[in-house]
Amino acid sequence: MTPTISLHDVNVAEFLAVLDTCKGNVYLITREGDHLNLKSKLCQLVGLTQLIEGGKISEAYIICENKEDESKLFRFNLFEDMGDAKVGKSAEAEE
Repeated sequence: MTPTISLHDVNVAEFLAVLDTCKGNVYLITREGDHLNLKSKLCQLVGLTQLIEGGKISEAYIICENKEDESKLFRFNLFEDMGDAKVGKSAEAEE
């Protein structure tokens, strides 16, 4: 697996939209050392609810199996670049 990405103050809805566009497995590393596969909606609920403060992810560490996914999440974290990801029902209506 590739090195970890440290996420801070991330908009949850946008993060989940970008995550949905990832091709490989993406793991959230908890403070307790658990690895949660964020491609699973159940793991998203379990993992993110522990980290959310005021609608934003306060702090998280991510490991990606796919280099493209790592680059995509790094750009999102640093520049809030969502690429081709869309948030909400209005995004579905555009398609």
